[in-house]
Amino acid sequence: MISKTDFHDIYRMPGEFESHKGTFMIWPVRPGSFAYEGKKAKKVFTEIALKIAEGEELYMLAGSSFVKEAAAALGASFIVYSSGEKEKLSDNNPHDIYVLEIETDDAWARDTSPVFVKRKNDIAGVDFSFNAWGGEYDGLYSSYKKDDAAAGEICRLLGYDCRDAKDFVLEGGSVHSDGEGTIIVTGCCLLSKGRNPGLSKEQIEKRLCSELGAKKVIWLPEGIYNDETNGHVDNICAFVRPGEVVLAWTDDESDPQYALSCADLEVLENETDALGRRFKIHKLPVPSKPVCVRAEDLEGLAFEEGEDTRETGERLAASYVNFYISNKTVIYPRFDDKNDDAADKILKECFPDREVFGIYARDIINGGGNIHCITMQLPG
Repeated sequence: MISKTDFHDIYRMPGEFESHKGTFMIWPVRPGSFAYEGKKAKKVFTEIALKIAEGEELYMLAGSSFVKEAAAALGASFIVYSSGEKEKLSDNNPHDIYVLEIETDDAWARDTSPVFVKRKNDIAGVDFSFNAWGGEYDGLYSSYKKDDAAAGEICRLLGYDCRDAKDFVLEGGSVHSDGEGTIIVTGCCLLSKGRNPGLSKEQIEKRLCSELGAKKVIWLPEGIYNDETNGHVDNICAFVRPGEVVLAWTDDESDPQYALSCADLEVLENETDALGRRFKIHKLPVPSKPVCVRAEDLEGLAFEEGEDTRETGERLAASYVNFYISNKTVIYPRFDDKNDDAADKILKECFPDREVFGIYARDIINGGGNIHCITMQLPG
């Protein structure tokens, strides 16, 4: 078994709880995800971005038509244009906020940014293929070329080595790392026919270990009920620190989530990580009432041909596990539900060294994801 010391001498995917240099986000404007050109979403994205920027650099991607708007809303310090030219905007901003002129199709930075790996002080981005969570088989939209190119553009503009993994489909939300050789994924996502159907489970596992420096992959069978990403792991289970995780949970046996969470719990209770540790598991409740699409949520949306649409009453994949760990703060979604405060209490117990900050996230989840989905860390 490789030692912890030796492991840190090879490229590895750091844990999200490790030190960051910065965080990536994308300005929300997609008409099929965020109503009225993202009017409400932009406000909550800005609140999250400014909170993150209290402890690290913040990089907001925006298309050419929205660069100035995003910069003004954030009080950005710099704009980095697609040409590489850098414009300084202000000396008065207390935070380092950069707007990067990069075109995207949507705003899910977790899935379209590079997955960064680190070797001592050397950082590189791995550029996986993105096919809108399923491509022709069950993808959510057909025009995803800009999203697929975003990781390479981020590396180019910021000067990071970019490792080409375009022959392998993977989204950042489908993997969680403990930084010490263990990766957690879900089989429902990574083995779905819309990802890498020509590869076996063993071949996918080998590729994950090769690209992300992992030594062991934990395969949870299920994700959050009705998750349109085929069950990303970042909605069901997340590392708090090495050897310790939170798992989305419900005690309501009539909830379809119950059987899914039980199946994952059984795996976690019987597995060990890459260093042979048993997992400490915190059960993080899902909202007590399903978060469903309301008629007013559909107002102002405009779907393109072939895009997955929303329907009134559709259950959204609401989960408190979809939090983001920044240098100073753990930012988690609130749903105006009685379990909001229970989630807050558990997360404060898990992260005594960070501020735990809840944000009402209805205007994000209406687009299909949540706080972890709109953020991606750049290791420090």
